[in-house]
Amino acid sequence: MDNRTLPLAQFAHVPLMPLIIAFMMLQPLSTDLYLASLPSLASTFEVPASTVQLTLSLFVIGFGAAQLIIGPLSDRFGRRPVLLCGLLLYMLASALCALAPSIALLIAARFLQALGCCAAVIIARAIVRDAYAPEHSARVVAAASTWLSFAPLLGPILGSYLQVTFGWRAAFVTLGLLSTLVMAVSVWRLPETNMHRNPRATELSGLMANYRIVLGSREFWAHALPGALSYGAIFAFISGSSFVLIRVLNVPTAWFGYCFAFGVSGYLSGTIVCRRLLPRIGVHRAFRIGSALSLITGIFFLALVGTGIAHWGLMLAAMFLTMLAHGINFPIAQSGAVSPFPQQAGTAAGLMGALYMSIAFAVGTVVASTLDGTLYPLAIIVCTLGALIFISVRALASSAARTA
Repeated sequence: MDNRTLPLAQFAHVPLMPLIIAFMMLQPLSTDLYLASLPSLASTFEVPASTVQLTLSLFVIGFGAAQLIIGPLSDRFGRRPVLLCGLLLYMLASALCALAPSIALLIAARFLQALGCCAAVIIARAIVRDAYAPEHSARVVAAASTWLSFAPLLGPILGSYLQVTFGWRAAFVTLGLLSTLVMAVSVWRLPETNMHRNPRATELSGLMANYRIVLGSREFWAHALPGALSYGAIFAFISGSSFVLIRVLNVPTAWFGYCFAFGVSGYLSGTIVCRRLLPRIGVHRAFRIGSALSLITGIFFLALVGTGIAHWGLMLAAMFLTMLAHGINFPIAQSGAVSPFPQQAGTAAGLMGALYMSIAFAVGTVVASTLDGTLYPLAIIVCTLGALIFISVRALASSAARTA
């Protein structure tokens, strides 16, 4: 990180970036580490794929809903106490997941795990707003996202080997141990970064006032909506890739992690591209490039599937390009949606995250209900989302610029 993205003076002595990265890593690891186990869970508990998908869908619902509460709580009581409570809940929920004797209990434990995970991610986003100047936050998020991409890059590989060697419970044991480590480091090193605590943030009137401020901002929507649609595009692969690659395209379970990691390497590449683009062409032009890539990828994927191609190579290419586009879109969307609200950073981060998870839940539900033994459902979903990302970036950015 260069001098333009160093933390503000009062936090200069604290290694904030490693903590931010660790908090944000919990979300991709919570999903990607057990993706290779999804087909096995269906066989073990003798349930259809749509039921197993609820372990992802309920996680998304819990993660999304909790953001509406955790953001305001951190605005009122501070980032540190909310984070520590969330990490404790995550640790306990991970243990419940690992011990679950039925798919119903596993689904319920995943919901609880999502609540704890949400606290870590929301606090990470709010800390960026607390500790870094607004004009630097996009570069900070891009830098963190570059490191963050190693979680979904390596997680599926580790998860595949854990599944083959120990079974599905091993992934949740690993998550429990990781969260324990993050908790210990947070207790030891994380300071309170909220210097503008709002005692009315959780009062109904104060909460509604903050919601009106954030939701009434066109700048918020100009960044949050395209970012959420971009996340929905990668969630289509997160929720459907294991079933398509393993059951439709006959990729061995042990190889799935490498296949998914190749796709995620696109996200890593995208964050690096984003970091290079921002100082050269600015935020708005970089966002347009990312959205155009989302559209082109969707058209490319659907067109080739329409010609009758059903090969794992096409699936990996579509994953790589979709995640490359998200690597450009996500840092810009996240920083742009939160930066305008120094007094409501937690609330803005929470509303943005809730929007992300709402779209992800809708996408996951559609994927689970349309899997038909072909690549068509994924291709249609990714193409549709690519078009919506492209349209929303141009329409909403122009609207926000007119009112600025």
